[in-house]
Amino acid sequence: MQTHQLVLVFGHIIKQMKRRELFSSLASSLKGEKKQEKLLRPPYFGDESLFHKECNKCDAKCATVCEEEIIKITSDKTPYLNFSNGGCTYCDECAIACEFGVLKIDDKKLLRAHVTINKNKCLSWNHTMCFSCKDPCLDNAIDFKAMFMPVINEKCTSCGFCISRCPTDAIDVKVL
Repeated sequence: MQTHQLVLVFGHIIKQMKRRELFSSLASSLKGEKKQEKLLRPPYFGDESLFHKECNKCDAKCATVCEEEIIKITSDKTPYLNFSNGGCTYCDECAIACEFGVLKIDDKKLLRAHVTINKNKCLSWNHTMCFSCKDPCLDNAIDFKAMFMPVINEKCTSCGFCISRCPTDAIDVKVL
């Protein structure tokens, strides 16, 4: 009888929860099963292993000189990029500030990421005129079909300026 009552109570709780809340609570209860996410590193490194060998000797100078304030430091003292407030101008300042040779101007390259627009989240793909991603793009890397349906073209440098400007968080970055 107690099991039956528990099922009825649980069923009542489920009915009161919104579907999204249910799945969020279930996902958060699966601790330890989240896959380690790859970090997007600054565009001036040649060898990933140097991050773990040399960055712990530093006081995060690369992060302090970044004018866009997109370089953040992990708990293991390695730098990564966070585009929530801006993008990378490829200004070389982080490489110049690096005393331990992890970031070098000679290793300058485009960021190792693939940037795409999530059509389900994007306002323009859902019949609302929006140019929030196109306006900050310095490389003219976002094409619109007519006034809608933006796509990122081959000119994209993965700088990230479009990401913080998107009102619906529709721009996805996949670290390569």
